[in-house]
Amino acid sequence: MGKSTVSVNLAVGLAMAGAAVGLLDADIYGPNVPTLMGVDELPPPEGETMVPALAHGVKVMSMGFLVGREEALVWRGPMIHSALRQLLTEVVWGELDYLVVDLPPGTGDAQLSIAQLVPLSAGVVVTTPQLLSVSDSRRGITAFQKLNVPVLGIVENMSGDVFGSGGGERAAAEMGVPFLGRIPLDPRVSRMGDEGRPVVGIADTPGEPPFASRQAFRDLARSIAAALSVLQFQSSGGGR
Repeated sequence: MGKSTVSVNLAVGLAMAGAAVGLLDADIYGPNVPTLMGVDELPPPEGETMVPALAHGVKVMSMGFLVGREEALVWRGPMIHSALRQLLTEVVWGELDYLVVDLPPGTGDAQLSIAQLVPLSAGVVVTTPQLLSVSDSRRGITAFQKLNVPVLGIVENMSGDVFGSGGGERAAAEMGVPFLGRIPLDPRVSRMGDEGRPVVGIADTPGEPPFASRQAFRDLARSIAAALSVLQFQSSGGGR
């Protein structure tokens, strides 16, 4: 729950740190990244190749740009695979330091297709503190492991008084993966997402409480960048 919000703020946080970042919305059935990023159309194509939208310093591609807002896609696995291949390979991404992929919930066709189409550096699992969400996160970790995708860890989103806290940290300990941190629940994050304003780049408003979630997202971006650097160093044979 809240995985798209985490993906968007992670991508913007990485871009704010000076990285070249792309964001691929791989949730074919529920492509809401354009709304969260505040963009609704793509630039003109270069020949037959699509050009990603640019928002908050991030290159953005989503099926939401290619279908009507109210259009329901009733597609089987091969069509999902074809669509994701197009969004990955028929787009002028340019040179990127990071491509953040917002996957749909569950462990279905989209996850398998992405793993087949591009070598994934690592996966991050987003959960909320509740038991059902934590159970789903365990399945997500297992799916990444079956696809031979390293798991950087678990993020606990919407942590606080309403939904509780600690479920993500316990799941990380049980599954033997790092716990990457908590994102505090703040209704302003949802409101700003509807307005296309990722909270990671928003300044505090005088007279209102500071955005604890903003700092949490910035810390998450730094943690993931550092973990990916270590992973890349190890995979290249460094430290032997």
